[in-house]
Amino acid sequence: MVAAIFTLVVFSYYGVTLGFALGNPSYGVSLQARFAEWGRQHGIGPIVTWAETEYNKLHPARVGGTPSTSALPKTSTVTPVSGTQPLPMPAPLVSPAAVPLAGEGKWSPAGRYTANGIPAVYTTFIRPDAIHTSYVVGVAWMDTKILSGQLYSGSQIPGGGPYTLTAPISATASKTIVAAFNAGFRMQDANGGYYTDNKLIIPLRPGAATAIIYKDGTMNVGEWGRDFSMAPDAAGSPVASVRQNLDLIVDGGKAVPGLGAANAIKWGKTLGGTFNVWRSGLGITADGALVYAGGDGLSISDLANTLVRAGAVRAMQLDINTDWVQYTTYAGPIGTAINGAQGTNLLPGMIGNPGRFFANWWTRDFFVMSLKPKYQSVATAG
Repeated sequence: MVAAIFTLVVFSYYGVTLGFALGNPSYGVSLQARFAEWGRQHGIGPIVTWAETEYNKLHPARVGGTPSTSALPKTSTVTPVSGTQPLPMPAPLVSPAAVPLAGEGKWSPAGRYTANGIPAVYTTFIRPDAIHTSYVVGVAWMDTKILSGQLYSGSQIPGGGPYTLTAPISATASKTIVAAFNAGFRMQDANGGYYTDNKLIIPLRPGAATAIIYKDGTMNVGEWGRDFSMAPDAAGSPVASVRQNLDLIVDGGKAVPGLGAANAIKWGKTLGGTFNVWRSGLGITADGALVYAGGDGLSISDLANTLVRAGAVRAMQLDINTDWVQYTTYAGPIGTAINGAQGTNLLPGMIGNPGRFFANWWTRDFFVMSLKPKYQSVATAG
């Protein structure tokens, strides 16, 4: 009788929690993603990873071909109204495919401009490699002289809280937002730490790939303990947030050695680095611009090579899989509150709704890029 009652309680618990997860949008868009998130929270993560691995073995990325027109982002020919870009504009990207598509590798302004008409973000698309030519990767270039970065934290990732900055993005913050994008793995899989709100949430790992944000909004990517520490930056600004995820995939302007090897620690317990799936990454250029890349059909090597093509001297992998790779730019007059309705995803295939960062049910961490005060009015923009 005791065993029967125990079994009933256990199955009831798992049934209720699974039902909650399958109806919870914070667990992902697809039922598959929601089940996977539930499984990782309830001790069957290895089984979930095994199932994902087997699925990807049976459904490898397509070889050859060209992307459908519906997979390509809309490009813009709008030019700045006036002013000069503070950071040098990036050169067009060279496609690894033998025959480039129309517009491939050519930059278009995206999202809000400064008050005097300077774009803060430029985007483009490019094929991941010379083999998987029916896929495209979205790339965003962010002028960090114009933009200030912030890390929004969630009750699920990193967990705990409450946090000063968390979803939903407030109406006040939305008045100057230009872009928002996904952060990294669940902390159980990130092999790294987390710091924000003057608190060490999870211990920081020396040598880990790190996105760091200072209190003046300056953002950088590098190796913890080598490129930066908890010391203030060169301008004297203290550290505001630190988000680690695995190890660097680009260093010294090159893809790091060994990306093609299966290494569950360096390249993540979730699928490793050899599967061509949805991946995202963030890098820093030599002159301090941030570059984001995200798309389908990517191995870690492809992701690293794409970020190198975009000018990254150091870069890290962020989150992977269809439900979590999202980069969104937002439009609208400066000083006017907006929501997801003003958002446009970097690629049409990014299934995360542009409004998810404005929803109070969103429980994962993410990055926000907003116009710095000096670029919010014509009188002071320079």
